[in-house]
Amino acid sequence: MSEMSSTNSSTDEAHLSIGDLADRTGLSPATLRMWETRHGFPKPQRLDSGHRRYSEDDVSTIERVVQHKDAGTRLEQAIRRAMADAQPAAPSVYAYLRRRHPAVGVHRLKKTTLLALSWAIEDEFCAKADRASIYGAFQKEHYYRKAQPRWTELARVARSATVLADFGSDDRDASPVEVHLADDAPMRREWAVVCDAPDLPVVLTAWELPGQSDVRDRDRLFESMWTVDAAAVHDAARVCASVAGVEAPPVSNPPGSSADPLAVTGLFNRMVSYVDRLS
Repeated sequence: MSEMSSTNSSTDEAHLSIGDLADRTGLSPATLRMWETRHGFPKPQRLDSGHRRYSEDDVSTIERVVQHKDAGTRLEQAIRRAMADAQPAAPSVYAYLRRRHPAVGVHRLKKTTLLALSWAIEDEFCAKADRASIYGAFQKEHYYRKAQPRWTELARVARSATVLADFGSDDRDASPVEVHLADDAPMRREWAVVCDAPDLPVVLTAWELPGQSDVRDRDRLFESMWTVDAAAVHDAARVCASVAGVEAPPVSNPPGSSADPLAVTGLFNRMVSYVDRLS
């Protein structure tokens, strides 16, 4: 995991206790716990002991919340605005979610399984979501070209659509927008499908394990994460937007929200169907 850890920013390490956070922000620990309970914010990392830990990014975001709130903005809206303003530190969806959302499970999957999961997400969420901002990380341009007809259709109904790969150059006039990833970009090793939407948020992200040059393409292994937690999905969207140099989508879901259970059931059923078909 050394390649992934190199993307971490030292300013985003979760080393602050809730008491430290209270001292830095001027809010009491009781207020911070109340915000977490009612609004899902701030979202701490948990030690094995259960103690909360926060990062310097959390300090900055809370300070923005307080500024918005002091200006007369309702707390829930102030939290949304502050989260939308925050810029992710890591140019990697996988690394950022591992650090900011450690509760999301990690699974080692073959490329064929990731294909099935991606198609299910595209069909169940990206194609049906309302006002979705969608992103896809494809590693290689020729992988994207195989999926281009699907993504062209998705872009027609999306709020915005962006794809990232080793394109020869950016094409900002294309639909979806095509973004070139430099040779040393961490996302050149990543797979991602992100649907940031008010009703159907979902993210699938995976990091290709090194040392697989002699492995058959369909059998390549990835460490993967997927979730319908709205906060994690929006964080993934912000990373993609930051890497792509496009405007980040607005926060459209209350902190702590997630996709409708019926939609998740539909996604799971389609995943099973696609995995079975590919197997």
